[in-house]
Amino acid sequence: MIKITLRAALVGIVALGLAACANTTEIEYVETPVEDLYNDAVDMLEQGRWADATVRFDEVERQHPYSVWARRAMLMSAFTHYQNNEYDEGILAAQRFISLHPGHRDVAYAYYLVGISYYEQIRDVGRDQGVTQQAMASLGEVVRRFPNSEYARDSRLKIDLTRDHLAGKEMDVGRWYQGREELNAAINRFRTVISDFQTTSHVPEALHRLVECYLALGLESEAVATAAVLGYNYPGDRWYLDSYRLMQARDLEPEERPDSWIYRVWNPIERIF
Repeated sequence: MIKITLRAALVGIVALGLAACANTTEIEYVETPVEDLYNDAVDMLEQGRWADATVRFDEVERQHPYSVWARRAMLMSAFTHYQNNEYDEGILAAQRFISLHPGHRDVAYAYYLVGISYYEQIRDVGRDQGVTQQAMASLGEVVRRFPNSEYARDSRLKIDLTRDHLAGKEMDVGRWYQGREELNAAINRFRTVISDFQTTSHVPEALHRLVECYLALGLESEAVATAAVLGYNYPGDRWYLDSYRLMQARDLEPEERPDSWIYRVWNPIERIF
C-alpha cells in the first residue's frame, strides 16, 4: 500500500526553514529555541529519518508545550510514527491531538491518519478482520465529519476497498463451509455478501454459490430466483454461465420469484425487474 505523501502531511503546516540536524534519537535535555527544534525535525522528516524526527517533534512539545509549534509537532509526531510503521503509536498520537485540539484547522488530517493507520494493517482474508472493521469505521468518521475535504475523497475510495475485503472474508468462510457440505452455514455467509456488501466484486460469485447450495438442498424455487438476479445483473459473467449450466442440467430456467428473500433484499429501493 502507498504511504501518505509528505506533501499531504504538511498541508497547512508551514515549516520555519531548515536547520542543522541531530544525529541520534536520544536527546539530552538542553533548552533549545522552538524554531530550531521544529526545523531540525522537519529536516529529518524530509530525509526519511522517521525515528529521529519523532523524537525531535516530541521534544518541541516537551520543551515548549504552550507554543503554537507544540500543536503542530504533536500531529507531525503521529505522522512520523505512521511512516515508520508504528501504527499503534501513530493512532494514539493522532487521537491525543484530536482530544486536545478538536477545533484545530488540521484536525481532519488527524482523523484521516487514524483511519489510514488501521487501513495499512489490514491482513489477508484468512485472518481475523477486526482491524478491517476499525479501518472502515475510522475512515467513515472522516467522511461524516469532513465530507468535502481531500481526505474524505480518499477515505471513500478506501472504504470501498475495505468493504470488498470484508466481503472476501465472508466468501472465504462460505466456501469453507460449502466444501464441508455444511450448506446452511455456507448460505448464511453468501447471503451476508448479498445483503451487506452488494456493491463489491464478490457478489456474482456469491449469487452463483447460493444457486449451487440451493440446488444441493433441493430448494429449486430459491435457486431459480437467485439465478434470475445473477443473470439480469451479470449476464455475461462466468458465474452466471456456470449457474445457467447447472439450471439446464435440471431442466430449470432462471425466473423471477417475488416471494424469494433475494427479491426483497436486492436493491430494495429500486427493483431490478
